[in-house]
Amino acid sequence: MSGLPNCPQCNSEFTYEDGSMVVCPECAHEWSRDAGSEGADGKRVWRDANGNALHDGDAVTVIKDLKVKGTSTVVKVGTKVRNIRLVDGDHDIDCKIDGIGAMQLKSEFVKKA
Repeated sequence: MSGLPNCPQCNSEFTYEDGSMVVCPECAHEWSRDAGSEGADGKRVWRDANGNALHDGDAVTVIKDLKVKGTSTVVKVGTKVRNIRLVDGDHDIDCKIDGIGAMQLKSEFVKKA
């Protein structure tokens, strides 16, 4: 057997890897193997680009230039973001960035500071 997890939406066993994502061919659901991992107590564990666990209130550093949707501004590499809040969803970090304001970031584009 492949050892891949069943689909969390339709419980299909016919999942396959596509890069860093796992895909279900039956319902077309895609998810990251490591981003949706759960800890020993059943709670979701958010991980940064290096695999370190993130917690509410942590400080993180942006590892890639990120365009701000709807504007011409860019969040530069090395920007430090303090006091993050973790939420469920596609963009799993809520934060405020100095000079830009409230934003949502993906945990795959930050590293723990």
